[in-house]
Amino acid sequence: MRVNQLTRQVSLNDAALTILHPMSFDILRGESVAIIGASGSGKSTLLGLLAGLDLPSAGEVWIAGQALSQLDEDGRAKLRGELIGFVFQSFQLLPMLSALENVMLPLELNGASDARERARHWLARVGLGERERHRASQLSGGEQQRVAIARAFAVNPALLLADEPTGNLDADTGGRVIELLFELNREQGTTLILVTHDAQLAARCGRRLQLRAGQLDLAA
Repeated sequence: MRVNQLTRQVSLNDAALTILHPMSFDILRGESVAIIGASGSGKSTLLGLLAGLDLPSAGEVWIAGQALSQLDEDGRAKLRGELIGFVFQSFQLLPMLSALENVMLPLELNGASDARERARHWLARVGLGERERHRASQLSGGEQQRVAIARAFAVNPALLLADEPTGNLDADTGGRVIELLFELNREQGTTLILVTHDAQLAARCGRRLQLRAGQLDLAA
C-alpha cells in the first residue's frame, strides 16, 4: 500500500475543516501497523480512506498497484471483496441473519464453493461455534464483534483493516483475538492495519502511526 499526500476536508459553515492534513507513507506487504492517537485525531477517517470506503479531498491511495481514485464505487467494492477484510467498530452485521449466514455472505458474494465450511471454521476460532444459528440481533455486543472478526478472517484477505477490533471484548477473548490477528499475519502474510486504543495490541504491531489532530507525527 502507498499513500501520497492524502487529505480529507469537509465543509462547515461555508468554511473548509481539515480532518486529515496531507500525509504520505508506505506499508509493505505482511507488515503489521497500528494507527494510534487520541479520540478525534482522525484515525477512523484514515482507515475508511485506506479501504476506499470514502474518497479523499486530495492525494491518493494505491492498493496492489491500483489507485483507488481511478475506480468507481463498484470497482472499489470489487477490490475490497477480492483483497480486503474489514472489522468495523459498529460491526455492520445484518441483524436478521444468523452468525453463520453473516460470515458466509462475503464468501458467497466471492463465489466460494466452501462458504459454509469456512464460516463454521472461523466462528469456532473466535469461540462462537455454539452460537452459529443465533441471529445477530440475539447476540451481545462482544459476540457481534467476534462474528465481525470471523467474517473478516474468512475471506483470507491480503489486507485486513480493523477499527478497535478488541474494543468490545473481555480481556480473555480480546487476547485470543489478538493472537488470531497475528497468526493470520504470520501464517498467510496478511498485512494488518489496526486502529486501536489497546496498548497491548499496538505494542504487538511492527510499526505505529501516531495521529495528532489530523496530522501524522513522524517523530512518534
